[in-house]
Amino acid sequence: MVACWEGRILGVGPRDVVEATLEARGHPLSRFVRLDADGGVVTPGLVDPHTHLLFAGSRERELVLRQQGASYLDILAAGGGILSTVAATRAADDEALAEHGRRWLDEMLGHGVTTIEAKSGYGLDLATELRLLDVAHQLGREGPIDVVPTFLGAHAVPPEFRSRPDGTEAYVRSVIEDQLPGVAAQGRARSCDVFCEEGVFSADQSRRILRAAAAYGMAIRLHADELAPSGGAELAAELGALSADHLHAPSDEGLAAMAAAASGPTPTVATLLPATTWFLMADSAPARRFINAGVPVALGTDFNPGTSPTPNLPLVMTVACLEMKLSPAEALAAVTINAAYAAGVGGEAGSLEPGKLADVVIWGATDVHQLPYWVGADLVDVVVKRGRVVHRRGA
Repeated sequence: MVACWEGRILGVGPRDVVEATLEARGHPLSRFVRLDADGGVVTPGLVDPHTHLLFAGSRERELVLRQQGASYLDILAAGGGILSTVAATRAADDEALAEHGRRWLDEMLGHGVTTIEAKSGYGLDLATELRLLDVAHQLGREGPIDVVPTFLGAHAVPPEFRSRPDGTEAYVRSVIEDQLPGVAAQGRARSCDVFCEEGVFSADQSRRILRAAAAYGMAIRLHADELAPSGGAELAAELGALSADHLHAPSDEGLAAMAAAASGPTPTVATLLPATTWFLMADSAPARRFINAGVPVALGTDFNPGTSPTPNLPLVMTVACLEMKLSPAEALAAVTINAAYAAGVGGEAGSLEPGKLADVVIWGATDVHQLPYWVGADLVDVVVKRGRVVHRRGA
C-alpha cells in the first residue's frame, strides 16, 4: 500500500501497518480516495534523465544515409545532423516549440514517465538557447510532468563559427563569455552539459565551460565518449558531474575514474542510452562493466530528432535488457532511482518513500519481469503525479 497526502508519500508497506500509522498520526482513513491496483505492479513514476525535448523539423532522411555508410560526423560535416535541426529551431516561434513539447510530453506520460531532464542545444546562440530553456521551464510549470532544464549551448559549433580557422575555440569563448552569463541571469537552467567528443569539444574545452557553469551555481553533466574515448568519463569524475551520458566508448582509465568516484559520497551516474546505439546500428555501451565496477547506471531515451526518435522509456528498458544484458530489476532501477539522481532530483523522485513526491505508476502487469518483456507494449494502466491521477488507460 502507498498512502499519499498533499502531493507527498505518507507511508509505504503492508496495508494494515500503513493504515494504523495514518490514524495514529491524525489522518482519518475516510479522507483518502482509494485506488485499487487490481493485482498490477506498482512502481515509482519513471524518470527520463536525458532528453532533447524541444526542437523543430525532422531528420528521417539521415536513416538512409546511415544505411549507406555515412557516420554521425560525416552527416554533421555536410551540414546535416544537429546543424539542420539548429536552423529549423532558430526559425520556430515559442508557441510552436511549446506545442511540440506538449505533444511529446503527453506521449511520455502515457509510458509512465513523471519527470524528465530536457536539454537546450538546438539554438547555439544566446537568444534561442534562452527561448528553449524558458519554454522547457514553462512546460514543467504546466505539468503534469516535471521538467528539469539543462543548458547545452556546447552541443555543436554553429554555422556562423565553422568557417573561421579558430571556429571551435572562438565558440567556446562565446559560450563562456556570452551565453553562460545570460543563461545564469535568466535562472531557468539547473545544470550545464557539454558534448565532450572527438571532432566536437575536447576535454579541456569542456572542462573550461563546465567550471564556468559551476561558478554560476549550475550542476554539471556531460555527453561523454559516445563515438571514441575522448576523456569525457575521466572529466566527469574529476568535476563531480551528476552524470556522464552515452559512454559507448569509454577508456579503461575513464571507467576506473568513475568507479573511484562511485565509492565517494557523490557518485557520477553512468547514464546509458541504448535506443541511440540501437537506432545508429552500433554496438551498445558496456553496461555490465560499469555495474560490476560499482558505478550506478541510469537509462534515458535520448529523445531527439536524429539519433533516437523515441519517447518510449519502457522500450529503452527492453533494449537495455536485450543489448546490454541488464536484468529487468536493474533496468527498472535505472529508470527510477538511478535516473532521478542522474537528473539531480534523487531527493524528490525515483522511489516510493515517505516524504518523496507521490509519483506512482500502476502497470497492467503482474511481475516486474513483464515490463521489458512485452516489447513496445502499452502496459501503463494509471499514472499518479503528486498524488493526483493524471493518466488512465482508455480515458
